[in-house]
Amino acid sequence: MTIILVDETAIEETRCCVAALNSSYKKMDEIRQLLGKIWGYPIDESVRLFPPFYTAYGKNTRVGKNVFINFGCTFLDQGLITLEDGVYIGPGVKIVTEFHPQNPEKRHELLTKPITLKKNVWIGASAVILPGVTIGENSIVGAGAVITKDVPPNTVVAGVPAKAIKEVT
Repeated sequence: MTIILVDETAIEETRCCVAALNSSYKKMDEIRQLLGKIWGYPIDESVRLFPPFYTAYGKNTRVGKNVFINFGCTFLDQGLITLEDGVYIGPGVKIVTEFHPQNPEKRHELLTKPITLKKNVWIGASAVILPGVTIGENSIVGAGAVITKDVPPNTVVAGVPAKAIKEVT
């Protein structure tokens, strides 16, 4: 767990790029160019994202090849989000590495834990992935699931909180 000091300048730069990304129709190359500014590195031409997309920081998101991110996703990445090759993310998914202490006197502190989606993970519409989770290779997260703990490889999970329901065959 890491305590984060917020970089207001970086957040403002990201907000400007997110506004540009979401403001009007963009061709996929233009989207990748804006994502490169948000995430801080060149985006592979195999990566596709359908806006709108929301993030407050952006600089701690790592995305592999052949990744698809559908409409309306939110990435809170100050704790590091890693999407390995072949990850598909459904519409309205929230990936949240950030949280606050329960103690009321410390709730102003921002704590983080990284999230990793291994190769070929599929995330269903409106799923929520909470801090510190790793989703194993080839696993599938059902629509609307809330992921509170690690998912083993080759596993289908669903529900709130998510539970394993079968193996990927």
